[in-house]
Amino acid sequence: MVFWFGLGALIVGLLLLTMPDLSLATQMLIWSVASCAMVVLWFRLFKPHLHKTRVGMSDNATLIGEVGLMLRDVDQFQRGEVRFQKPMMGADRWGCIADEAIAAGERVRVVSVEGTLVKVKKA
Repeated sequence: MVFWFGLGALIVGLLLLTMPDLSLATQMLIWSVASCAMVVLWFRLFKPHLHKTRVGMSDNATLIGEVGLMLRDVDQFQRGEVRFQKPMMGADRWGCIADEAIAAGERVRVVSVEGTLVKVKKA
């Protein structure tokens, strides 16, 4: 982000070459407006994907259908934990819920993603 403030100063310097009688207040105003405009444009137009996350996307096809191993028992009203062989979206262990009781050590399959938890059933 500091880059854009330097580029704003460069713009003021180029303007001073063509108009050497600009007052200091005008130079500061031009620098402020140019720098802020470039920062806003950078984050709005060129880098909008930096603020997006994939957590909580229930339509994420990479997790649905994956088979994992239960690490902690899960029941209808109790959260468990499942571990996948390869990391899914940055984690190999996920909190999970299920409609039926599943004991630790059993293999399970992901049926949906609900927020930051996966919903599983016996594989």
